[in-house]
Amino acid sequence: MSMLAADPEVIRIGNCSGFYGDRLGAMREMLEGGQLDVLTGDYLAELTMLILGRDRMKDPSLGYAKTFVTQIKDCLGLALERGVRIVTNAGGLNPAGLAEKLRTVVADLGLDAKIAYVEGDDLLGRAGELGLGAPLTANAYLGAWGIVECLDAGADIVVTGRITDASVVVGPAAAHFGWGRTDFDALAGAVVAGHVIECGTQATGGNYAFFTELADLGRPGFPIAEIRRDGSSVVTKHEGTGGAVTVDTVEAQLMYEIQGARYAGPDVTARLDTVELAQQGPDRVLISGVTGEAPPPRLKVSLNTIGGFRNEMEFILTGLDIEAKAALAQRQLESWLAERPAELEWTLARLDRPDAETEEQASALLRCVVRDPDPNKVGRAFSGVAVELALASYPGCSFTTVPGNGSPYGVYSPGYVDAVEVPHIAVLPDGARVAIAPSERTRVLEDLAAPALPEPLPAGEFRRVPLGTIALARSGDKGGDANIGVWVRTDEQWRWLAHTLTVDRLRELLPETRSLTVSRHLLPNLRAVNFIVSGLLGKGVAYQARFDPQAKGLGEWLRSRHIDLPLELLA
Repeated sequence: MSMLAADPEVIRIGNCSGFYGDRLGAMREMLEGGQLDVLTGDYLAELTMLILGRDRMKDPSLGYAKTFVTQIKDCLGLALERGVRIVTNAGGLNPAGLAEKLRTVVADLGLDAKIAYVEGDDLLGRAGELGLGAPLTANAYLGAWGIVECLDAGADIVVTGRITDASVVVGPAAAHFGWGRTDFDALAGAVVAGHVIECGTQATGGNYAFFTELADLGRPGFPIAEIRRDGSSVVTKHEGTGGAVTVDTVEAQLMYEIQGARYAGPDVTARLDTVELAQQGPDRVLISGVTGEAPPPRLKVSLNTIGGFRNEMEFILTGLDIEAKAALAQRQLESWLAERPAELEWTLARLDRPDAETEEQASALLRCVVRDPDPNKVGRAFSGVAVELALASYPGCSFTTVPGNGSPYGVYSPGYVDAVEVPHIAVLPDGARVAIAPSERTRVLEDLAAPALPEPLPAGEFRRVPLGTIALARSGDKGGDANIGVWVRTDEQWRWLAHTLTVDRLRELLPETRSLTVSRHLLPNLRAVNFIVSGLLGKGVAYQARFDPQAKGLGEWLRSRHIDLPLELLA
């Protein structure tokens, strides 16, 4: 047990990064803005692992988030002065390399800081024997207990590789309170708190559906979780910062990139159907009631490969006969190509409007995307031919893109391995290596039975309005799948939503999902329904199957669709 906070009953954990490329000044903002015990940062996403993999190919000493080094150079003295420990997954594919770089930074700054790291997640060298193929990167999602060992050993900074996003929060909480491996309810509560603050300002008003209700969204503050001994927590932010912390901003992040009611991790499976949210005051939301179960026996593995090469050209179509113009361009380009790429996709975005007052409003966009293992087939042999149409095709032919070579694209896929096959090593500040055993208690992950539906609203008068008139939503990516979480604010609205927004209705509202597998999961405590749309994103974010490759706007598209809404709910 390591006391990381002055208060034995509460630990105050802030977050300063939701992705690689987030606000560079956030670490200093969080350290200067008010009291913290621990500062965390999440730098890794499925796409980030591919980016770091390409960095490592160019220079084996890299493979970590370089922006974190910049932040530490600026802020380490302040963190030490204020007694704030720093825990982050910025180590990426090379936590040992980042730890060594940080030691150099510490020495150059003339400071005394203890650096520790967690490794073992990188399975690249064993991918074949584990049945994972031959990827560019292969990283298992580790849990929090390596972080606990490092903090117990007095580390001021702990860097990790591919751990679950919430683990950077669970680790400090478990160390401070001395939780055991089977304190599943407390661990699950910390997982939910970690999930809420892991994406930074998405918990304080960023990407929030009802953003027009917020008084100040100019520069949202980063979130803080005040975690208690029983695993409950209060989400808040530093006083005087922008944004807001409300039940809905917290729920918006809670619904992000989830699947069913069971939220599985390597240390515990959190039951999202037990989560209770309550406003406790301005910018303070209580998370309580979370139940935890033993984790599954297998760990998820993030696999990234180079899928081939990609290129695109985008035509501008203006005025009349848009469909005919698009058909001519498509027919010409495909017949002029000397070799057809393995994949050739056309998308026509009808952004034009009749009798438009500006030329831009009179124009549509026709996009052609090509992919092939051979870079030559998608390079100038494709883009140059597209440009050759300029004087030989439809009237007004022009482009938003210029001819160029293709670029490599990645393919993400999940893998699974038995936890006992994955080493989990805490490397302490003195260099000692401590092996972390997997959980002895496990439970095979299964979907929960669907909960009972609430009593439907009685029949009455309706008005056709956008779904987002009363419903909030948040969407995101999980490999090639997308999730759309939708929730409402009142019990009456929930009675309507649970019966109305079915899988069939979702397919009607979002025609792009009609040919795909869609599942629905109800979370009555949150008055929420979560949809998983399998395969919408093709082979992952880097594959860029859609113009919105991370499904960030999918929920907002759904909210914009019109639906018959009972008049009593509009009142």
